[in-house]
Amino acid sequence: MPVNGGTEQTTTVIIGTGLSGLAVAAELRRRGVQSIVVDGLDILGAGQPANTASLQRCDAADSVSLKERNEILRHLRNYAASHQMDVRSTTRAVQLSMVRPASGSAAKAATTDVNASHQWEVHTPTGILLADHIVLTRCAHSQLRRMLSDFGIAVGRNVVAAMRAIGIYLVGVGDLITPSPKEVLRQAKTVGQAISSKVHPENAPTVLAGSLAVLPA
Repeated sequence: MPVNGGTEQTTTVIIGTGLSGLAVAAELRRRGVQSIVVDGLDILGAGQPANTASLQRCDAADSVSLKERNEILRHLRNYAASHQMDVRSTTRAVQLSMVRPASGSAAKAATTDVNASHQWEVHTPTGILLADHIVLTRCAHSQLRRMLSDFGIAVGRNVVAAMRAIGIYLVGVGDLITPSPKEVLRQAKTVGQAISSKVHPENAPTVLAGSLAVLPA
């Protein structure tokens, strides 16, 4: 942990230490991408308060689904511990800020993908996490649209595409209902592959040893 006011650099910050956050962190670990997992975001964009409670399922989860979710979560926690993943359950993100490049970095940014044109600062009570990619797991689409507007980014119909263009990814975020555990794992795999292809474009298909058995092939 950094000292108060300190800054840490990482590739990806995942906001949310539940099933969705751990699933994508495990997928990134398998693909050799560094990440730090912190607890849910209190404030979005330019310091405006937001309700970050996970969207609730419209239908009550049956005992089988609940058992499946708990089993997957147990497996993910064991995987995180055994592979020494950086999961900070007691550290809470309080603000997310976009960092524009210095003028001297413009030429370099122009030669790479859009995500290289800026970075993200995740502010916590103990310091700042600086990352190229952000994964959110607790936001309604209306909140996401407001956040993009706060950053001065035009939003069309496809919120997910607009966010990916600036290096923000969603896992476990549904429009009307919370996705099922299997859908969360599918999203985690898709996001892990997308981020990995940007970080390691030369060997995007490569997956490190120690694969997570619970993740679908």
